[in-house]
Amino acid sequence: MPHSLLAPTPAGPGLAPRYREPAARRPSANPYVRLFALPGTRAFTAGNLVARLPMGMFSVSAVIMIAGGYGSYALAGAVTATGLAATAVVAPWTARLVDRYGQARVAVPAALLAVLGQLALVLCVRAGAPAWTLFACYAATATAPNTGGMSRARWAHLYRDDPAARHTANAFEQAADELCFMLGPVLAAFLCAALFPEAGSLAGAALFLGGVLVFAAQRSTEPPPSPRVSAGSPLRAPGMAPLLGVFLALGAVFGAMEVVTLAYVDGPAAGPVLALQAAGSCAAGLLYGRVRRTVGLVPCLVAMTALMALPLLAASGGALPALAGALLVAGMATAPTLVTGMSRVQSLTPPSRLNEGMTLAVTALLGGIAAGSAAGGWTVEHVGAVYGYVLPVAAAGTALLPAALPGHAASRRP
Repeated sequence: MPHSLLAPTPAGPGLAPRYREPAARRPSANPYVRLFALPGTRAFTAGNLVARLPMGMFSVSAVIMIAGGYGSYALAGAVTATGLAATAVVAPWTARLVDRYGQARVAVPAALLAVLGQLALVLCVRAGAPAWTLFACYAATATAPNTGGMSRARWAHLYRDDPAARHTANAFEQAADELCFMLGPVLAAFLCAALFPEAGSLAGAALFLGGVLVFAAQRSTEPPPSPRVSAGSPLRAPGMAPLLGVFLALGAVFGAMEVVTLAYVDGPAAGPVLALQAAGSCAAGLLYGRVRRTVGLVPCLVAMTALMALPLLAASGGALPALAGALLVAGMATAPTLVTGMSRVQSLTPPSRLNEGMTLAVTALLGGIAAGSAAGGWTVEHVGAVYGYVLPVAAAGTALLPAALPGHAASRRP
């Protein structure tokens, strides 16, 4: 007797309908086809990708715009660093409001405030306003909601009874992150150079707000809010603190690798060469999402530490093509590691605080990126770019310490 590919089953109050595939069809089905078979998933993913692309545009656009208007890369770097610090403080609070009052209700006004901050920054640069106004405007963009975290929360809600589908969803989201951070800076630099210095910021603001509006409009897939949150802070969950330490060290890997590579290549080829690391991570993330078994965080970090030594070896030889290939291969360890780590965050965080828990992980990553960037810049200036490639290896090895702590959840398989 013919049957539909997706058969609905009853859902509880406030929950999205659950779907069960026929058992005979499951083993041979492409996991990504299954992932997007649920109604509404393609629409919210499309809006989320549009909103996420500017995350890789804003900082590059701000640096080009401010450096061009004020003639100071130091000022541009200080302004973007201030925005990063403000985001680290504000983002968990925004995520807590999202958990409590719902994604659409909080994300739209939070995105509007962030876009107003971007527009104010453009106006201040255009008018040559005092430097302190730039800091204030860019700090206002910290209200931008964590669109990637909200998307992961939707997948976790829709596939709350299907760990394999959640694994595929996390892999897809990580690959999407890498793709956006690979294309975003290239798009921003092109717009600023081809049109005018403020074009990258304006285009990013329009894409971000439009994407958030489309994403928020998909109410059928939105997790129900938890107005009366009884669960404690995700920070108090056993194993969460060492896991955030892992994310902090991973951020240092990315921050150091970016600055050191830009200094080592020192030319127009720097962007494409650096993008190869994100390309390798994107491809590995999509492949990792297709496997039916996951590995623990410690094996992922061991592989990452080993592969991060490849750029160091290539840079020591002085051949740019070798460095490009090494970055491509080294990037392949990134997505599986972050997917495994984010899966651990989801398993440790109460459902009513899921956005907050994932935003804490992203905040730890941002803090690590800032520290890695600073350490990479100091090393390049005082020791040399080749020796700067020691930092990503050391940071990846450091991430192993909290992950391998006996008895902590960070060391277990998701």
